[in-house]
Amino acid sequence: MIKITKPLLQKALIAGFLSAFTIGVLTVLTYKSALGYFIAASFGSSMVLLFGFPESPFAQPKNVFFGHLVTALVGVIFVNYIPLPIYISIAIAVGAGVFLMIVFNIVHPPAGGNPIIVIIGSASYDYLINPIIFGCIIILLLAIIINKYLLKKNYPLK
Repeated sequence: MIKITKPLLQKALIAGFLSAFTIGVLTVLTYKSALGYFIAASFGSSMVLLFGFPESPFAQPKNVFFGHLVTALVGVIFVNYIPLPIYISIAIAVGAGVFLMIVFNIVHPPAGGNPIIVIIGSASYDYLINPIIFGCIIILLLAIIINKYLLKKNYPLK
């Protein structure tokens, strides 16, 4: 039996609300403005870390930003320069993305899905600007403002 304590319920409600708010901002920018795409599927799982477990090393701004950027770039490189069957490209690109995140110490587990998204969607280099770079900047600004100043958490970790 799962025991739901008041602190656990409070943490879950806050994380859920803040995740919905942050993704809502990206969704409004994407669908109610002419500014482009600001949302990527992998950002949904980033919310779990940023608002549920902001103390995690995987939730730190450097990891979020560069983890998403590097793995999306790997996907774009595979789409544009490595002519393999999709079932091989996806597998190798995910492995390469994980390898690079670990080597460069920028591990953000949700970013591991970016090569899949990029390859299936045949995304171009523009995908790196919108949604990856601008979307990550917005996500991180909101995470810092909310976690540090509203929730008084030690985020980002020093």
